[in-house]
Amino acid sequence: MTAPVTTLDQRYSQPDAVAATWEDTEAALAAAELYWLSTVRHDGRPHVTPLVAVWFNGALYFCCGPNEQKAVNLRHNQHVVLTTGCNTWSEGVDLVVEGTAVEVVDDAVLTGAARVWAHKWDGRWQWKVRDGSFYDEQSGPVSVFAVAPTVVLAFAKDVFAHTKHQF
Repeated sequence: MTAPVTTLDQRYSQPDAVAATWEDTEAALAAAELYWLSTVRHDGRPHVTPLVAVWFNGALYFCCGPNEQKAVNLRHNQHVVLTTGCNTWSEGVDLVVEGTAVEVVDDAVLTGAARVWAHKWDGRWQWKVRDGSFYDEQSGPVSVFAVAPTVVLAFAKDVFAHTKHQF
């Protein structure tokens, strides 16, 4: 992954604000437990759903059943937005990730992602990799998608700052 071009948007930042570093933004992406995924239905209506994701190899990875609405939507439009943060006004950071969701079917990559999932979630997510998908006894095969960001927006709230990381 190449380093992004990082800029501070002064229009939405306090005068003493500084741009968030990519390292801090990337750490926040890795630490976040819950994301909101926005996809587009076939008729153009938006679909938003919460999900867990992991930051791995410069991308956010998430999974879903092949018949879930988000998977159906991604078959015709792979452009997505993932958001995370906190619902407080004056503290924390909110993140918006724009990109294209690409289904991951390489077992070696999936094995690495499964290791990150298990580590991040203290062993609660124990995905097996089988035939280009995650698999467990309850769910059966589960599709995995990677979103390499094209843009990441970081909204700091202790000192209000709007940072854009452009890839």
